[in-house]
This record gives sequence, C-alpha cells and structure tokens, in this order.
Amino acid sequence: MPEQLKGRIALVAGATRGAGRGIAVELGAAGATVYVTGRSTRTHRSEYDRPETIEDTADLVTEAGGHGIAVPTDHLDPAQVRTLVDRIAGEQGRLDVLVNDVWGGEKLFAWDTPLWEHDLDNGLRLLRLAVETHAITSHHALPLLLRRPGGLVVEMTDGTADYNRDTYRNSFFYDLAKASVLRMAFALGHELGPLGATAVALTPGWLRSEMMLENFGVREDNWRDALARVPHFAISETPRYVGRAVAALAADPDVARWNGQSLSSGGLAQVYDFTDLDGSRPDAWRYLVEVQDAGKPADVTGYR
Repeated sequence: MPEQLKGRIALVAGATRGAGRGIAVELGAAGATVYVTGRSTRTHRSEYDRPETIEDTADLVTEAGGHGIAVPTDHLDPAQVRTLVDRIAGEQGRLDVLVNDVWGGEKLFAWDTPLWEHDLDNGLRLLRLAVETHAITSHHALPLLLRRPGGLVVEMTDGTADYNRDTYRNSFFYDLAKASVLRMAFALGHELGPLGATAVALTPGWLRSEMMLENFGVREDNWRDALARVPHFAISETPRYVGRAVAALAADPDVARWNGQSLSSGGLAQVYDFTDLDGSRPDAWRYLVEVQDAGKPADVTGYR
C-alpha cells in the first residue's frame, strides 16, 4: 500500500508499543504523516517502566516511508490533548485519521478476581486510562477531523462485539473497559456519520506485543517456542497485522460502509486481502470460538 495515504495526517494516541506502534508504522508505510503520542519518552518512563518510547515509534514510521512525529502527551489531561490538537491544526491544518489506542491497564487488573475482591483504586484507574482518555481525545480532535469529509476514527479494543457480548473478559473492570470502547465506536458512528466521517471499533487477535513476548520468554524471531507451553498461541499475530487493517480502512474510499461497526484484523484481512508479516492471515476470533473456547486441541489449520 505504498503512497496510498500520502498527504494524509493521522494521530495515533497511545503509540508507544503494541498495537499502537504497529498501526503507526503501517500508516507510515502507506505514506501518511503520523503523530504518535504516549507518556514513555527517551527522557521519561511511565509507570510501565518499559524501554519502548514514542520517539522510537516515530523513527519507525519515518523508516517505513512516512513522517513520524512524536509528541509526549498524557491523554488524561485535557489541556495536554488540546495543545496536541492545536499543534496538529497549526502544522497541518487537517486530521484525517484518529486512532484511540490508549490503554495502560496491564498492571491494573487481576485475572478472574470478582469486583468486591479487586483493588478498587486500580480498577478505577484502569477505567480512566482505557475509557476517559478516548473521550477526552475525541472531544478535542474531532472538530479538526471534521474539517474535511472522509475522516476516520478507530477505537481500539480487545474482542469483537459478538465475542465480548457472550464472554466474560478477565475481570469486571477489564470487561467493562473493553465493552465501553466498543460502544464508543457505535455512538460516534451515529454522531459522525451524518457529517461525512466514519467511526469503527477494531480489535487485533492474540497480539504478539512486546509485553506478551516477554511474558512468554520469547522474541518475535522465536515466538513459536512458546507453543510448547501455550499451544493456542499458534493463532497469534504481530502488531503490524492490525496496523495493516487500519491502513486499509484509511485508504478505502467506501470506508463509510463500516460506520459504527465492530471489526477485527482477521476479518478485515479477508476483505482487503492483506497479510501478516509472515504472509499468513490469522483469524483469531473465529479460532477462539471454534477451537480454544470449544476445548479442542490447538490446530490453526484453516484459521491462518
């Protein structure tokens, strides 16, 4: 998709690592100018205390063929977000793609722990980071995005609307956060559609993020070594896969057909004919329902 997004301006909020980084890089590979934001910089680490930085992401965007611009931003601070959007407006005069990917909750939720036993402060902060940040960012960025018809808003979540409707997701707070983001896209679709813009919810599958690889004690080049311990990890995908999904949506002149819908990287790969970096097309959410959650042995035949 080289140059398909040349001249287009994107903001990926929460682009330090994981899906946000993969999305930013693929938008860059398609020629876009991409503002990448987050709280982890080369001079300051967030409470995650991880090595990835927004400057690194911006460099990767530029190396891919776009123009990466790193802007340190705490998306819980409306003043910082307003300053960010004012900068984009002043430098570019437009915003074509907004990706709300702020999350920050990995260290804040406890697996399979009921609400009354869960740390309340952690749970409430998770909701602020995962939901409030998206609302603040959209509030300030959408007037700029609406200056021109055809704008796209992507609300990043975990799980499709169908899957999350029927499946308990880890904990009360995690479940609520991911369902809320799905509903955000639905609501924004109603508000943006009549004005010529499109909003969607998008989920990757089982993501081989930096943190996931580290948790499994592997790297991207030997990730399959984790299958001995977690066989269903065979359906996993790189962050660039969902990045290609966003780039395909942004380049689609008929993207409005998806307005308000819940989408997945694997589902969109079938429509737009893109692949993951290894040439495969993992369809994680179909696999999870039909194989993993059904209690069948790990077998990705027909699913990637």
